[in-house]
Amino acid sequence: MKSTHRPPLAVVGVSALFPGSSDATGFWRDILAGADLLGDIPPSHWLVEDYFDPDPKARDKTYARRGGFLDPVDFDPVQWGVPPTILKATDSSQLLGLIVAERVLRDATREQFTTVDRSRMSVILGVTSAQELLAAMVSRLQRPVWVKALREQGLPEDEVQAACDRIAAHYVEWEESSFPGLLGNVVAGRIANRLNLGGTNCVTDAACASTFSALSMAAQELYLGDSDLVITGGVDTLNEIFMFMCFSKTPALSMSGDCRPFSDKADGTMLGEGLGMVALRRLEDAERDGDRVYAVVRGIGSSSDGRSKSVYAPLPAGQAKALGRAYERAGFGPETVELLEAHGTGTKAGDLAEFTGLNMVFKTDDAGARQWCALGSVKSQIGHAKAAAGAAGLFKAVMALHHKVLPPTAKVDKPNPKLGLEESAFYLNTRARPWIRPDAHPRRAGVSAFGFGGSNFHVALEEYTGAAPRPERLRTARSELITISAASASSLVAEARARVELLRAHAGAPELLAFVARDLQRRFDAGAAHRLALVAADAETLAARLARAAERIERAPQTSFELPDGACYGVGAPTARAVGFLFPGQGSQYVGMGAELAMNDDDARAVWDRAASLSFASEPGARVHQVVFPPPRFSDDARAADQARLQATRWAQPAIGCTSLALLAVLRRLGVSPQAVAGHSFGELTALRAAGALREDDFLRAARRRGELMEEVGGDAGAMTAVSADVESVRAAVDGHDVVLANHNAPEQVVISGATIDVERAERALAGRGLRFTRLPVAAAFHSPVVAPSTVPFARFLSDLPVQTATIPVYSGETARPYAPGAEAVRARLSGQIAAPVRFVEMVTAMADAGVDTFVEVGPGSTLTGLVGRILGSRSHLAVALDRKGVDGLESLCRALARLSAGGLALELGALWRGYREPRDPAARRKPRLAVPISGTNHGKLYPPPGGAAALPPPNPPRPTRDRSARASTERAAAPTAIVAAAPTPDHAPRTVTSAPAPAASSWIAPAPARAPTSAASMSSTSSTTDVPSTPSARMASSDAWLAAWREAQEQTARAHAVFQESMAQSHAAYLRAAEAGLGGLASLAGAAPVQLSPAPLVQLAAPQPTRAVAVEPSSRVPTPTRAAPAPSLDPVDVDPTPAVERAAPERVTSSAPAVLAAAAPG
Repeated sequence: MKSTHRPPLAVVGVSALFPGSSDATGFWRDILAGADLLGDIPPSHWLVEDYFDPDPKARDKTYARRGGFLDPVDFDPVQWGVPPTILKATDSSQLLGLIVAERVLRDATREQFTTVDRSRMSVILGVTSAQELLAAMVSRLQRPVWVKALREQGLPEDEVQAACDRIAAHYVEWEESSFPGLLGNVVAGRIANRLNLGGTNCVTDAACASTFSALSMAAQELYLGDSDLVITGGVDTLNEIFMFMCFSKTPALSMSGDCRPFSDKADGTMLGEGLGMVALRRLEDAERDGDRVYAVVRGIGSSSDGRSKSVYAPLPAGQAKALGRAYERAGFGPETVELLEAHGTGTKAGDLAEFTGLNMVFKTDDAGARQWCALGSVKSQIGHAKAAAGAAGLFKAVMALHHKVLPPTAKVDKPNPKLGLEESAFYLNTRARPWIRPDAHPRRAGVSAFGFGGSNFHVALEEYTGAAPRPERLRTARSELITISAASASSLVAEARARVELLRAHAGAPELLAFVARDLQRRFDAGAAHRLALVAADAETLAARLARAAERIERAPQTSFELPDGACYGVGAPTARAVGFLFPGQGSQYVGMGAELAMNDDDARAVWDRAASLSFASEPGARVHQVVFPPPRFSDDARAADQARLQATRWAQPAIGCTSLALLAVLRRLGVSPQAVAGHSFGELTALRAAGALREDDFLRAARRRGELMEEVGGDAGAMTAVSADVESVRAAVDGHDVVLANHNAPEQVVISGATIDVERAERALAGRGLRFTRLPVAAAFHSPVVAPSTVPFARFLSDLPVQTATIPVYSGETARPYAPGAEAVRARLSGQIAAPVRFVEMVTAMADAGVDTFVEVGPGSTLTGLVGRILGSRSHLAVALDRKGVDGLESLCRALARLSAGGLALELGALWRGYREPRDPAARRKPRLAVPISGTNHGKLYPPPGGAAALPPPNPPRPTRDRSARASTERAAAPTAIVAAAPTPDHAPRTVTSAPAPAASSWIAPAPARAPTSAASMSSTSSTTDVPSTPSARMASSDAWLAAWREAQEQTARAHAVFQESMAQSHAAYLRAAEAGLGGLASLAGAAPVQLSPAPLVQLAAPQPTRAVAVEPSSRVPTPTRAAPAPSLDPVDVDPTPAVERAAPERVTSSAPAVLAAAAPG
């Protein structure tokens, strides 16, 4: 492979905040458990009631209602120098970014980051352009749109502005902090500011590949020597309806509401959120300074799809180009990569395209190499975290290399058949498995991230195997051992109850269970008179079990007990215990045995690693761990085939041996030393290894050869049957049949062995005597003459095997006595015991007679422990099994240690924590001066309300509307009446004055003359202008609400006009009186009679009647938002010049209101 080698980079710090947990430890635990971290949309983000519609084509709706969401994290604004008043103006990505960045820097500097030089530290993060706060602030600026729509709906202006004010109140206000608070680049900028980093700070956006675009830039900073440490990773907290709508209308989201990458049920992706960061240094600098190294970045490859059928359609060739470049720069080929964390979105087209690209790079060969690489995607657990998707995958791969575990991918019941996995380099790893690796090369992994627009990235990672210290393991054990001791029962009860109170007081605190376990183990004294030990998987369970145990002790403080939940109580000063180890034989094996221990204990896993370095001549390419920890299977037939392969003696015996040696390594670290050892059948070989008579590699080769020879028995391999009866009854029943009593396992359990036809005959004889029996699933008739031919070649094999003197007694199942000293005696006994009967009852009894009172079964299963109990009966003893099939391996181990501790056996319990971080005391944690819960959505968001949909007001009832026919008759009745002319005076010729015709009923009124354009300021809450509907159809859309308002305005106008007319009538009467007086004076001077004047007759105006709704152009000067349409104008009335004044009979002046003065005689 062509090399474009780059200097390796060390991952010296990690931090993660993803759905389901609050820290890196919790996230790694969830990954290993294959936990489903997707859930319903929380009402803090958006309301399903507002936006969900199962129809993918529904306008402005999404068909998704689930995703991955962060739990709230306490943010201390005082610590970070962020005024609480600006939290609502700061995107949550910036606030959570501070927390995660500080954690990764603390991890990288071993909590000493305040004393290190930060002038050349940089922060480069993958952050997409869109942030939640940006959308909120832009939405607040849409007031003109709201005003326009409400005015067009015909609402009165005061209601328009009030409604807009209420809408605006659902968004945070613009302020000085809004601009930086909504910018994506300030995620990095705020980190650099608050952590005082003097290097580069910026963000990159490559959509869903943003994390790796940032990683690539961070690598360049280190390659060029511009930075000495770079914090890089991805941040994405945008899971608002905006993002759901983006993916819904693509469409890319799952219709079934789940993310199932590479599954036959995959139908789309799901959205998630989160933050993940790593601290990078040049490897040579990290080693020089003694930094702890999690993993090594060997190569980063990038590419673009170039021209393709669409900007967002994945192109396999483009993706393959990025992978190829990564491995070129890494300096190793994909054939050495055993873990591939895929982009894996769960869309059928995307998965198929990605797998096609992978096959272009991970090519199988003609030699039959297939399915060597575990394939998975963390999106199956947390959904697609967009800009942080690569960060989640990178964290998973780095932790896998550091802990030497192949993590699972979730939700695959059956792979997509279109992938053709069986003919590829890949298998889907659906359960966590130990990552076993020989010394040929370090463990290697690849991680992909692909973004919209054809942006492709791949990172090649490698396990760190240098001399620098390793970081502590993250504790992910499913169970913890709890031990309490005291001088008195009352003191023990008090301590137990105090721990219950502590657990309740700090409920939910990280590492609470681990801290209590570690603290109590430190304090435990196996020699105390009262001892309580139990196992719990979580703090709540522990509190309940401690409370039950305390109550039981109070009732009978001097009585030892073991409760069904596993709590063990021991009373009395213990005597020194003599321990005997028992190693099981063939028949105890099962697929996956020892897996949990190998994944959590370096010493246990190292046994399997060493075994992986051994090759066997008969199958040079096969390794024992591949048989014990096979890839997951997806059919019953495939699983049965795996079990059958392990059943074969050539694999069963070395597999059982490795499992026993792994447990033996843990016991030695715990300080448990046996006074004697023994084994059942094959277990006798393991006992010799435990006693130091055989070296480990010699033992494993002997186990393999022994199994091969027992398979080579020609012809009928025979059969074995277990009989539930005492030995004398069985011997009598089978007397005369060609079978042997191969195993005497318990007082009432005997196993017969022989040729198949002879065993069948013996079974009929047993049935005839009413004895119960069961045919055993074994490969051959062990410990009978049937397998005797294998003893000779095995003896030849052993003759070349180095044998040392055992350091402790090794009991023989054939003689029920310890092995005789000397290598030849050991070889002879080992070769002969293949065909010799096993006298297990006599052997256990002999060990007990020699002083052994504590029997520990070291290997898979718990069969021997049960047999010891039946053999020794009421005789004082303690028998424990370290492993129980069907139970988590660590829980089984802890339960055994609990029984031993309560029994008074001193253990080095601190060894359980070797290589792990010490859990922190929750009471000693720094308490924030101000704790503000921050989740993925923005703090202080006003909608949705805290109560979700239940807190929303119900829909208002519609306004009452009138019947169209009734409205029409009202309009006809409302036609204006003619204006009647004033009554003629004696001096006038009568004439008639009429009003202008009433305008015809119409659905709209022609708009008023055009005004100057409305300014932007007129849209404010103090504005009183109203936009005129632009078309007749818009004006016809006026509502009944507008009609009611218009009617009220008309009535108000009529009343005001009536008062005006009354005032005018009174003024006119006063004028007439004055004129009459003046004219009378003139007349008297002329000798004429006084003149009497009468007022003009008043014309009555019909009361206003309702009309159809009309759109009106109101005056912009009118301050009130409620306006009446102007009344129809009256044409001017032509009036003749004033006639000569003539005498007339005096008339009384009258006034009536309301009235309209049509005309008045001049004075």
